[in-house]
Amino acid sequence: MLDSVQWPAMVVTLLAAWLVASKLRTRRSWGFGLFIVSNALWIVWAWHTSSYALIVLQIGLFVTNVRGVRTNPADEMPLSHAPSSLAPAHGAVDSSVAAQPSSTAEPAA
Repeated sequence: MLDSVQWPAMVVTLLAAWLVASKLRTRRSWGFGLFIVSNALWIVWAWHTSSYALIVLQIGLFVTNVRGVRTNPADEMPLSHAPSSLAPAHGAVDSSVAAQPSSTAEPAA
């Protein structure tokens, strides 16, 4: 019975990784929560198989996942949806682009 725990642990881990990569805070939160569930599943399986290094790894990953839950930043706001005070002014020139030499300039004689 406990040998089969590795398969749900693997599926939950992959789903958690997918969700953590999201730009949406809610999905990232679910991902970190699922990572914590997967840590528990892996520890159960590792204990059954005497894989003590895997247990130590999962405890370390659990700590980083709890940190992820606590420090999960707010959703990123696309610039097109930013308030007008944050959006670049109409006709503004990006100084990094303006400072680059033009490739169409005539060669020196």
